[in-house]
Amino acid sequence: MAKPESWRLSPEAYRFVTSIDTRFQDIDTMGHVNNVAISGIFETARIRFHHHLGRHPQEQGVRWLVANVNLNFVEEAHFPYPFEVHCAIGHIGRTSWTISSAGFQKGMCVATCDTTVVTHGSEGRRSIDETLREAMERNFIIQPE
Repeated sequence: MAKPESWRLSPEAYRFVTSIDTRFQDIDTMGHVNNVAISGIFETARIRFHHHLGRHPQEQGVRWLVANVNLNFVEEAHFPYPFEVHCAIGHIGRTSWTISSAGFQKGMCVATCDTTVVTHGSEGRRSIDETLREAMERNFIIQPE
């Protein structure tokens, strides 16, 4: 897998930030935070980011389902340092969107994560409503020109 583009390793590329503490139980036999624990940290950040957008799927009568997760481990992460997870919208489609995130410890990017989410209702896929789309557009990732 290719390394993330250099601009993805900058906290300034993202619109939202949340801090998540690492736990002693996250350490693996190699002495760093285990990759599975990092996956859980990104999942928690994704939920916090969705709440930041101000729309919850239950308000729309739909479910949001994770369709794809792509993690890149850039550096080792260590306990007890917190993870600063920066998130933004990387892509918006008709029925899906991608959350682009980067995790930092002590100012250094240790991992990136892209999560594609789709919206479903009782009749299958549903289009993203305009209120949610506008909130996503306000939180779009900042790419260099």
